[in-house]
Amino acid sequence: MILVTGANGNLGSATLAALRGRGVVATGGSRTPGEGMRRVDFDDPAGPDLAGVSTLVLVSAGYAEDDQVVGRHAAVLDAAVRDGVHHVVYTSLTGAGDHLGFALAHRATERLVRASGLGWTILRNGLYAELFGGLLMWAGNGVESAFGDGALAAVAREDLADAAAIVAADPAQHSGRVYDLVGTPVTAGQVADRLGVPHQAISLGEYRRRLLEETPGLLPFQPPMLASIATGIRHGFLDGTACDLTDLLGRPARDPLATAVAAASATRAQAGVQQRAARAQQRKEPSRRSSRKDSAARG
Repeated sequence: MILVTGANGNLGSATLAALRGRGVVATGGSRTPGEGMRRVDFDDPAGPDLAGVSTLVLVSAGYAEDDQVVGRHAAVLDAAVRDGVHHVVYTSLTGAGDHLGFALAHRATERLVRASGLGWTILRNGLYAELFGGLLMWAGNGVESAFGDGALAAVAREDLADAAAIVAADPAQHSGRVYDLVGTPVTAGQVADRLGVPHQAISLGEYRRRLLEETPGLLPFQPPMLASIATGIRHGFLDGTACDLTDLLGRPARDPLATAVAAASATRAQAGVQQRAARAQQRKEPSRRSSRKDSAARG
């Protein structure tokens, strides 16, 4: 049986769907499992239950600080060895991303995978086209970014899921292989052109300031992570191409530009709602100040 971790997440759920679409027996694992899934909690001191699993698709649990991520991955690999898993497919980070703020946890996990004694395949995934489009910031009738004129060899998440499913369905054919799964380079300017709006480049300093001062809800590790993506794209470190993705898929990759445009369009609607809420709040403030003055006068 194949088990896909992070099955409630975007990549995990898409990989599970791709496996089942190929007629392969597979199940999902999650900390909060849905119907028919197995509970797989990387933070459980007893370790996740992987009994009966022959191939494990280990979707990176990267939403944390490096030590926590590597610890989680080590725990699930220990459980895989204990429970007799034969092969692990790990979704890592493209080789071009070694300088990114979240690369270390991936490279440390790759070492653990190789040292586990299990059969293994490492999928070095490029950055999502959905992420690229989603990071563009709407300002008035245009978009802003710290990407400058730099390009990203972006990949549609669904293509990465299809690639993972292909490898997991026949792991012996891909044993001991490292695939660099990147796509066609796209720029923020191209996305803006497709949207029919202007693109304004902002400085990396301004971008970092916005992350730190104007973006609520970010965890401490996220601003440097996002800033590293911006500077990597801006200075041309993430635009290299390779044929591993199309070779694995046996077909052309999905158009990353169209995917990025769709993601940016989705955030435009969100930005509009937030701007309307902010304007409404501003309109309320004067009346509140007037009320306070009236109350003071009456007092």
